[in-house]
Amino acid sequence: MRRDVFQAIADPTRRAILSLLALNAMTPNAIAEHFDSSRQAISKHIKILSECQLVSQKQNGREIYYHFNPEKMKEVDMWMEQFRVQWESRFDQLDEILKQQNNKQL
Repeated sequence: MRRDVFQAIADPTRRAILSLLALNAMTPNAIAEHFDSSRQAISKHIKILSECQLVSQKQNGREIYYHFNPEKMKEVDMWMEQFRVQWESRFDQLDEILKQQNNKQL
C-alpha cells in the first residue's frame, strides 16, 4: 500500500515522533522511551514515516539513527497555503470590523 505524508501526520504518535526527530536524530529505542507504547508499536510508526520519506535512517556502527526530513513537509505546507490565504483575508476583514466597532464606541 502506498502511503502519503497526510496519512503519516494524521496520527498523533507519529506527529510526536516527528517533533522529537526535528530536534535530534535518534535510535528507535531512544524514541520509544518517550512513549507508553511498546517498542514494536513505535517501530511500526517509524516504518510508516520512513515509507512516506518523512524520516531517513543512517547506520552508525551497530545503531540506526532516524533523521527528520523537513523537505518532505513542504508538501503539507504547499497544500496548507491555499487555506492560509483565505484565513488571512478573513482575519483582515475581522480586524476591519473590530476597528469600525471601536470607532463607533469612541
